[in-house]
Amino acid sequence: MRDVIDQLEDWWRKGEPAALATVVGTFRSAPRQPGASMLVGPAGEAVGSVSGGCVEGAVYELGQQVLSEERPVLQRYGVSDDDAFAVGLTCGGILDVFVEKVTPETYAQLGRIAEAIRDEDPVAVATVVAGPSELLGRRLIVWPAGVDGRGTEGGTGSERIDDAVRDDVRGLLDSGRNATLTYGVHGERRGEGLQIFVESFAPPPRMIVFGAIDFAAAVARMGTFLGFRVTVCDARPVFATASRFPGANEVVVEWPHRYLQAEADAGRIDQRTALCVLTHDPKFDVPLLEVALRLPEVGYIGAMGSRRTHDDRLERLRERGVAEAEIARMSSPIGLDLGARTPEETAVSIAAEMIAQHWGGEGIRLAEREGPIHAS
Repeated sequence: MRDVIDQLEDWWRKGEPAALATVVGTFRSAPRQPGASMLVGPAGEAVGSVSGGCVEGAVYELGQQVLSEERPVLQRYGVSDDDAFAVGLTCGGILDVFVEKVTPETYAQLGRIAEAIRDEDPVAVATVVAGPSELLGRRLIVWPAGVDGRGTEGGTGSERIDDAVRDDVRGLLDSGRNATLTYGVHGERRGEGLQIFVESFAPPPRMIVFGAIDFAAAVARMGTFLGFRVTVCDARPVFATASRFPGANEVVVEWPHRYLQAEADAGRIDQRTALCVLTHDPKFDVPLLEVALRLPEVGYIGAMGSRRTHDDRLERLRERGVAEAEIARMSSPIGLDLGARTPEETAVSIAAEMIAQHWGGEGIRLAEREGPIHAS
């Protein structure tokens, strides 16, 4: 919903009904991830995408139906054995799409959710997408524990279900993940019959680029393109300036290891954080990597340098007592072997390695592989 929230809120505030279609489940080579959304507007407008074009026509028609009949619908789209083009997903994937009517009456909390998304405040929306008809479309809004005294808003109508969902949703919100949770119809954790889709609106993941060099400018732009909140950090004020890094959200003048330790101590480093060490200068990157490799939760740690720089770096880290298991968390030299030369090509190489690590990709040409394109 994040991609369409501005338009959806605009119609909502005007009291104009819209249909919201959300991908709540994917199987095999589905083209979009859970949370991808499409709107059917009050005047027949189509905004957003749930499949990159494969089934948008069918979803559009379903959205118009939901607007007229006002009942939420969970619909599965995929290929049939008889005709690969019959349903529309010719890639061989399967999508579960939940379509609901959105008005101030059906979605009273939308304004507060839109505000939280804009302010980068974490919030999760748990919506009943399958189960008893009287529960379909009901939602529980979950805030992190202790945020401005808020706990939850809305609800399924069952205190037992809400209690079970709340704790599970906060776990997903902490990691910024979307998922469909299954319960018994009365909230039994080991039961079946009730499916609740959780969409987590966590702040953007962080990318911290250390080293105010030309490669850092390209990596910062790539990080922003991928949805990261990007910080560039360097101890040299003459190089660490906002004008040199327009693609970064912030530029910090500080010794890298001190900055990283302070951010970790403040709780601003988590399993979604990417650390790109581009200084390739031992007086900067060895103390920095010593801190980074000992942090309990970091999504990616990569360090730039030649083979000789890499070997020297390893020797210095071992002399500082960094364990082999900790060193193994580091990608060095940074990036995938794409034959990159320029800063921009190198930024693509680094981004490719981060994506491959996150999704379990092998970094080889898809033409050389068999089986599903997307890893499970």
